[in-house]
Amino acid sequence: MSENTLGAFMEEELVSQPDVWQRAIDQARAEKLLPADGQRIAVIGCGTSWFMAQSYAAARESAGKGVTDAFAASEAFLNSNSADRQYDAVVAITRSGTTTEVLEILAGLKGIVPIVAIIGDTSSPIVQLADAVIGLPYADERSVVQTRFATSALVYLLTSLGIDVKQAIEDARDAVTGPVAQELLDAEQFTFLGTGWTVGLAHEAGLKMREAVQGWTESYPAMEYRHGPISIAAPGRVTWLFGAQPEGLDKDMAATGALYIHTDKHPLAELARVHKVTLERARVRGLNPDLPRNLTRSVILDASA
Repeated sequence: MSENTLGAFMEEELVSQPDVWQRAIDQARAEKLLPADGQRIAVIGCGTSWFMAQSYAAARESAGKGVTDAFAASEAFLNSNSADRQYDAVVAITRSGTTTEVLEILAGLKGIVPIVAIIGDTSSPIVQLADAVIGLPYADERSVVQTRFATSALVYLLTSLGIDVKQAIEDARDAVTGPVAQELLDAEQFTFLGTGWTVGLAHEAGLKMREAVQGWTESYPAMEYRHGPISIAAPGRVTWLFGAQPEGLDKDMAATGALYIHTDKHPLAELARVHKVTLERARVRGLNPDLPRNLTRSVILDASA
């Protein structure tokens, strides 16, 4: 397999993001399927979907729309008798709709609390468990490594909050097609940082690099970075910030010798740029992000094992 055919699905999917995001915006404006403003909600997912849940939760609360908690599905004890765990609705994000942990928790909640599922595969079992389905089949993917489904789901969710993400579309057009600098291809290590709703993007960027490149990546809330993790910053390594910059971080980074990336581009477009960098880093290492080591499109656990 030639270098250019490695990650062919991922390339097709990541490059399509600006156009797919526009479809998600239009769909979000036409639908009213998410919990109403003021409702107390939990958002669940696994892996990439969990990080999108984190971003949505932070954005919804910041927008004053109501208490919003994000959980990894495996640790979301939403059917607890505790008053603190009582929610008006649950939103589940899942590309495949077959992830065991998500299906198990929703099965326990069915008939108890309204469930909204955001999915890529609209024929999946989760349809039978949800009270409302937000289908994004045009954002579904063949590559194991997610790009456009996750970002499109988040675009839909941000749009539902009244947040204008049009600039993300324009910024992403260059991000997904532009060349990747040699220093990014060669870098030994990446750390991704975020603030507010972009913390979830930072975690997702780190996951992408680990999945596709088998690389050493870390991710943190930006204000936590100087509480220890900055100690690994050094020449040949990269620190990449999404969103607002904490005061003085640029000066602290200059002293480390690491490459510091912080632009005025929309954070979602910067995540799309990370997708492009990840793909090209995988290719030069002879790795195929469409079929990464030890991973499958959906984690389906064997209860008899």
